[in-house]
Parts: sequence; C-alpha cells; structure tokens
Amino acid sequence: MAISVRVPELGESVTSGTIARWLVKEGDRVELDQPLVEITTDKVDAEIPAPVAGVIAALLVAEGETVAIGAEIARLEEGASAAAGSAAAKPAGAAAPAPARPAAAAAPPPAQAGGRASPMAKRAAADAGVALGGVSGSGVSGRVMKADVEAAQNARVGTQAARPVAEAPRAAEAPPAAPALSAAKPPAKKSAAARAAQEAEARARFGSYAIQEGDRVTPMSPLRKLVAEHMVYSKRTSPHVGTVAEIDMGGVAAVRDAQKRAFEEAHGFGLTFLPFIVHAAVRALREFPALNASVLEDAIVEKRDIHIGIATETDKGLVVPVVRNADRLSLAGLAGAIEGLASRARNRKLTADELKGGTFTISNPGRKGNLYGFAIINQPQVGILRMGEMVKRPVVRSVGGQDAIVIRPMMHLALSYDHRAVDGAPANGFLYRVRELLEEAEFDL
Repeated sequence: MAISVRVPELGESVTSGTIARWLVKEGDRVELDQPLVEITTDKVDAEIPAPVAGVIAALLVAEGETVAIGAEIARLEEGASAAAGSAAAKPAGAAAPAPARPAAAAAPPPAQAGGRASPMAKRAAADAGVALGGVSGSGVSGRVMKADVEAAQNARVGTQAARPVAEAPRAAEAPPAAPALSAAKPPAKKSAAARAAQEAEARARFGSYAIQEGDRVTPMSPLRKLVAEHMVYSKRTSPHVGTVAEIDMGGVAAVRDAQKRAFEEAHGFGLTFLPFIVHAAVRALREFPALNASVLEDAIVEKRDIHIGIATETDKGLVVPVVRNADRLSLAGLAGAIEGLASRARNRKLTADELKGGTFTISNPGRKGNLYGFAIINQPQVGILRMGEMVKRPVVRSVGGQDAIVIRPMMHLALSYDHRAVDGAPANGFLYRVRELLEEAEFDL
C-alpha cells in the first residue's frame, strides 16, 4: 500500500520549509522512524521520519525547493520487501537519484565502522573537513553524532596551522551565481558590449545598484530567506510602536552576587541576569494581559497561559525556543528552563514543539547589546521586550535626604508592541511594572 510522506507542522506561524537534503533515494528500504529528509525553516532544522517501514517509491520534491506545511514530498510502499530486494540487487549506480540532486552530493558518505552518521554530524564533518570513517560514534548503535565530529576535529589541532594557506584562494573565488564579476580581467580590457551586458545583468538582479569589481555577492541561504520573509510579514502586519525604560539593576546585581556561587554548585550552571528579567516580565504580564495576546482576524485573544519565547542566536541563525507556563516556575526553575533550551538550540537539538506556542518574547543580545534597540514582533504575538547592555553610570539618588551622584549598574529595556491590539497606557504600564519589580529586587531563588 502506498503511504504519503507529508511535511508536518514545524512550529507556530511556520507555513513552509525548504528541502535541505534527502537522506534516502528511490528504491531504498527504510525502517519505521528512520530519518528521510532534512527540512529547514526560519525557526528550526527538522528531520522527517518514515511513518512506516517500506521502500521509497518516489521522491516528489527536489533539494532546495520550498514546500508548504502538509505538502506531499514522498511516497512509501509499506512492507514492500520484494521491491527492496530488487533494488538491492541493482548496481550501486543504478538507483534512481533524488530529483535535481547535485552531482557532488549523489555519492553517499563512506560507511562508518561504528554505525551511521546523523545529518548534523555529516554537515559538521563536511564543514570541518573531518573524514567520518575515522570517527567513533557515541549515539545509538554507534551512530556518529555532531559532538563526535567536534571531538575528532579538536584532536586534529596540530594539523590546523597549514589550513589558512590552503583555504586562502577560496575567499577570492567569485560566487557561482555571478561568474561575470570575477576580478580575473581588469575592467579596462572588457569591450563596451561586455561591460553593457554585465551592467544590464546586475541591474536585473540587484535593481539600480551595479555590482563593482571586488564586491562580494552571497546568495541568501534558505534559512535567511525564511527569516527575511517572516520579518517583512511582521512589519507589514503589525503597526510597531516602541517605548523604553531605564532600570537600576543594582538590587538584582546584589541578589545575583550573593547567590551565584551557591546556585552554580547546586545546579551546575551560572546564574545570569536573563532569568530575573523573565521573572519580572511574567509577573507584569499577569497584571497587564493585553501584552499576552494575539490578533485573530477582527478579534483580540488574551491568552490564559504565559509561554515566553527566548530569542537565541545560534551558528545557523536566530531561533526562539519557548519556556512553557513560565508563570508557574520559580526564578531557579526559569533559569534551568532557559539554560536547557539555549543548550539544545546551540547543539541543534530543539524539537518543533519547543519552538511553538509562545505568547510573548524576550530578546537578549548579550554583553554587546548596545544601549537599546527595538526588536521586530514575533508573529502572532503582540509584544517583544529587548534587553540592552548593563553598564555603570552616574545617576542622582537621594542619600540622607540630599541629592547625590552615585554610580549604579543601569540597563535599558525596550518594548515593541502591536498598536492594533495594545494602546499606549497598558504598554507603558507593563514596562513601568517590569522596572518596579526589578528595582525592588524581591526575588526568591
């Protein structure tokens, strides 16, 4: 019986994904839950597993193509052992390739003595130039994982000194999409017709800007395209308004300094300022539910549950994993949930469920976050809070009934909100309440 393989839901507001890599080819025998394909979205990389054991009857979408959620991308013949046997009897080169698969990717990677390699491990190995055949796998049945590749790469530190010389010419290569921009010929030696043709091509691809010799043209990755589409959609959908609060973080810093050593010994990771911000924001959302909402056609839906998205930068781009029921967690519980999500995000182990359902988002650019900035709202939410960097500044305080200039650790918090759903009074009230809670610093770990 033929079974359809379709793109599952991959997170809230995700409507499509890009086929990054097929892990099988037509005629292959697969087992239940065996990964078939890697799909990239603006939020997560996901593997789609086989819904049944059987044989790949058809791959319907080529690598690099974008498909909608729910679209059929492959067909399986359930339990087709005879077809599997005949496919296995074919010569290695006779198997039907995936549609439009690049020649360089057609040959499967060398078999590992310890088992198969995960797609993430294959990608890491390709990026690092590590031969998978010599990597010992720590996964199930000896499967090579990304961490195994990184360990093997670290073991080759002594051979890295020659790599910059070997790789240097690559930086000068022109992008495949624009071979005419190569610096191999000086512009003066080109004919007038050739220059006119180049300028016309550049105008067609890049509008009024004509690419110059030495310019570097980098095509957008599938993830970058999806992020761009989501950001444009958000700005086009929501009328963004911003407001900023300056917050004295001295009380929070004192609590953290007093507790951080004991906290790290008890939990195994450091206590940062982010959980304090999240804890204060969650309490303020309970008092100002207009910020914990979505716009649904001509109605505003205030959410009962508070699920906080934490914008997290990874080597692949920005993702927003979600702390569920954040209002039910202690400060220590929030810190643990945030640390776990951030770790899985960095190691590309987030699941689709961990990236959907957020009702409000907090963005932490880190120590180099600058004074403040307004983030773009993560649809379909109506608000996002962005942290600025914390720096020591002179401020005026009342000391013994007299004004005095003192040095305090100060931070700016910037709120972006959707003016369709939120007016200025509740938005400013929310941010003012966050400030009060942080400056009062009545936190219990």
